[in-house]
Amino acid sequence: MKASRLLSVLLWAVIAGAFIGPGTVATAASAGARHGLGLLWAVLFSTVTCLLLQEAAARLTTATGRDLGETLGDGARTGRGLALAILVVGAVVIGCAAYEAGNILGGVAGAERIVGFPTAVLTLALGVVAAVLLILPDPAVIARVLGGLVAVMGLAFIATAAGLGPDPGALVSGLLLPTLPDGAAPLVLAVIGTTVVPYNLFLGSSLARGQAPAVTRFGLTIAVGLGGLVTAAIVVVGTAITGEMSFPALEAVLTQRLGVWAGALFGVGLLAAGLSSAVTAPLAAALTVQGVFGRDRIPPAGWRFRLIWLAVLVIGVSLGLADVRPIPVILLAQALNGLMLPLVGWFLLVVVNGRKAMGSELPGPWHAAALGLAVGVTVMLGASSLARAGASALGADAPSPAAILVASVAVALAVAIPTTREVLRRRRR
Repeated sequence: MKASRLLSVLLWAVIAGAFIGPGTVATAASAGARHGLGLLWAVLFSTVTCLLLQEAAARLTTATGRDLGETLGDGARTGRGLALAILVVGAVVIGCAAYEAGNILGGVAGAERIVGFPTAVLTLALGVVAAVLLILPDPAVIARVLGGLVAVMGLAFIATAAGLGPDPGALVSGLLLPTLPDGAAPLVLAVIGTTVVPYNLFLGSSLARGQAPAVTRFGLTIAVGLGGLVTAAIVVVGTAITGEMSFPALEAVLTQRLGVWAGALFGVGLLAAGLSSAVTAPLAAALTVQGVFGRDRIPPAGWRFRLIWLAVLVIGVSLGLADVRPIPVILLAQALNGLMLPLVGWFLLVVVNGRKAMGSELPGPWHAAALGLAVGVTVMLGASSLARAGASALGADAPSPAAILVASVAVALAVAIPTTREVLRRRRR
């Protein structure tokens, strides 16, 4: 492997490390514990969608020299996209704050597997360490180091999944034949939300600055592909959990299969996953706001930039000090971000298909169609989740799966028709 390609894999490992956090561990293991291998298709779809969207975000930067946040800001400054920019920025910052709560709580759960300090002490300590790392000139370097520890934990999950010896036919069926068991829709949305993390699109677009397109695509494919493999392995390990998913239950499965050392490794890996994600989420929020409003207004070393990431970090620490249970918070954060994804994905789909701006890096017709299909499915899943949430808020019975499917397809088509016209118009210009 050429040195440039190896360095690209290491660079994009930040993205894989950002989505292989406590949220991925909790969500994927919950999918396995509740529905066996039946939701592996959601992991496969999420991985492919993540790769498509992250590649599009990186392609935008390498082609135009301006990242996703700056492109969004360009529209806002002309007045045409001001409402969209405010909506996206608000959604990204709120989403990062929701993720941060799960990151902090998950990291604390990992620390508790190692040391016996009180939860409040561990929460504050984790918040302080994350703040110190964020003050450093390049916190992404620290995130890569922590990502290495997460990778070791991922190997433990892969080894355990292989040791469980899942039925090959069930694996293929779970991967390629989508099913939606009763009550599985929120979990499917959470699986997608924990893999295709909207704020990672802004972070990845910023990382692509100065990178060669071909090398970037290679690094992204390897890093995201390995992240998807680890997520699938966690689903398989989750099938061995008896009863409700919890971190102690997951640790027990690893210990039973690999020995006592695996339990300690799980604690270290979960702590590293929580800490690395606790660094990347506030950083991504600050980078997004900076891109939209301009580096001159929000310089990287300025107090405004630090105030943004500090606010996100404080929210996560505050929820940790409130002594809430980590698993429900993590699953809620993933579901909320699954709702935000269609909005960010739609904007990316439109801007990356502008012939004038993209030039030779304009996606080919099949590539553009695949990207559009991925965004369309996320719109359907988001509409489905909103329908269920609305019924719950009104105290009504949840709509039938058939009714939700019809409604979500109708919403997707309503969005797809004008979007397709706009994409085709931009590709002809």
